[in-house]
Amino acid sequence: MRKPWSLQARLAISLGLLLTLLWAAAASVTALLLRGEINQVFDSALQETAERLLPLAVMDIVGREDDAGTQRLGALRERNEYFTYVVRDGTGRILLQSHHADPNIFPPYDGAGFRQTEGFRIYNDDALKGTVRISVAEPMSHRATVFREIVLALGLPLLLVIPIALAVIIFAVRASLAPLRRFRKGLAGRGSSDLSAVPADGLPAELKPLAASLNDVLARLKAAFEAERSFASHAAHELRTPLAGAIAQAQRLRGETGEPAAAARAAEIEATLKRLTRLSERLMQLARAEGGRLRLDQPRDLRPAARIVTEDAARGTPEGRVTLRLPAAPVLSDLDPDAFGILLRNLIENALRHGAADGPVAVTLAADGLLTVANDGPVVPPETLARLTRRFERGGSGNEGSGLGLAIVAAIAGRLNSTLILRSPATGRTQGFEAAIRLPLAADQTVTKQADA
Repeated sequence: MRKPWSLQARLAISLGLLLTLLWAAAASVTALLLRGEINQVFDSALQETAERLLPLAVMDIVGREDDAGTQRLGALRERNEYFTYVVRDGTGRILLQSHHADPNIFPPYDGAGFRQTEGFRIYNDDALKGTVRISVAEPMSHRATVFREIVLALGLPLLLVIPIALAVIIFAVRASLAPLRRFRKGLAGRGSSDLSAVPADGLPAELKPLAASLNDVLARLKAAFEAERSFASHAAHELRTPLAGAIAQAQRLRGETGEPAAAARAAEIEATLKRLTRLSERLMQLARAEGGRLRLDQPRDLRPAARIVTEDAARGTPEGRVTLRLPAAPVLSDLDPDAFGILLRNLIENALRHGAADGPVAVTLAADGLLTVANDGPVVPPETLARLTRRFERGGSGNEGSGLGLAIVAAIAGRLNSTLILRSPATGRTQGFEAAIRLPLAADQTVTKQADA
């Protein structure tokens, strides 16, 4: 498919071609006018030469004591003779001629005025009632040479001016489109969850309505997404109290009934309500991940939050099943500890629920901000890995879950301009599953680590 031309290239090329054509047309018209002026100047010089020479020729001829025939004037020095002339009597006999005059180029005298022959421009004049006649000739090649030299003298500067003008046009077009490039970069730099308005400062008046319409669409989309997230968050929050009450009633019913069948049904109701409670909690976390504030103004050490979340998630599991490895130095980040807790808890619970039964779960927070959670278990096929971050995707596991854990982590990673990386088998193993995400570090800590490296 042919790649479309950019607006900058179109404007530069069209303006450059238009300017070149205008200059060429102007130069052509100037050349035509210049040719006419040159012909007038040379005709005037030809006529003036004849008018000056004729009285001198008459005095010379009349002052002769005898008829000496044709007289040829000698040249004082060698030079280019552009004008040649002959002086004839009434019968056409040549009485006087210039040094390089060729009588064959002069046609018979047919009256005063200009004549045009093949290759020569001739002016005729006479005196003494036509008994003395002069014809002055100029080669047309002389005029053509002069015209060509003048055109070259005018055209050569244009050959230098046109490239400079084209470069100026390209620079001017590029400078004029700089606000449009900034607008495009600002729009391209928006993340999947960033629907804030794109600054349109400096845009041309023709493009401002387009930018305003685009920002209006972004605002409507942002409002729609926020309404959706707000509804999910409020709905999940409002369900917590009635769900807790329903669970309590199911537990009370199971304790009060003496019939085994009724007790079993009450237990099933309780389990279902607990799954619904976990789902509502996940929905609240997803709403927080997609719309809540994730960054703080001041960086904090993530290690205490990692310890608290890991210890809380490990309750009810065999001792030593969940291990945590932290660096000795603080891991400073502006990530909200609550958001970090949601992220880490979902990764650990996902590893506990979908990993091998009683298999170890290794949690590692590196000094460079890389968080990894690995567990044992069978290898997950690549096609399954590719869809695990979708909402309500359980990966074919027999264990029950909401299918939102990795989707929540992926949403947080996207808003942090990071990526959730899933591997199976885990790094350095032949089986297992590993989830990794690089967390944002404080600017001063990043500089320090780069210097140490």
